[in-house]
Amino acid sequence: MTRDEIAQFFARRAKSFAALDARAVASSHAEDCVFESPLAGRLLGRAAIENFYQSLFTSFSDFAFEQTDLLIDGDRAVQIGVVSGTNDGGFMGLPPTRKRFNFAVVLVCTLRDGFIVAERLVYDFTGWMVQIGILKAKPL
Repeated sequence: MTRDEIAQFFARRAKSFAALDARAVASSHAEDCVFESPLAGRLLGRAAIENFYQSLFTSFSDFAFEQTDLLIDGDRAVQIGVVSGTNDGGFMGLPPTRKRFNFAVVLVCTLRDGFIVAERLVYDFTGWMVQIGILKAKPL
């Protein structure tokens, strides 16, 4: 893929996130994609990725991803952005806390033949859980 094709690919993917369309987000991944994140752990394949996003969008019905930067180098792309939302659908087997979150995220992707074949999400999982009231933090 050319640099412009990769930029267009991520612009289309952003529309899928904005629509909270788990199937469309997952369709940007290869059938045998490897996906890693602090919440999901290591997932293999498009179906598992779709299930992950469907669960996420159910737990946070106003989930939003705002890309601030897109870095492209050959077949690799790094999205830098901010995610936000409200825990209004329950999360990790717990009832909704109705608390909002907002934190920085980095998505490191490798692309092949028009699909993401590997994706790693990097973010502060513990900070997220504190923001939505699942974990308590003791002030310094």
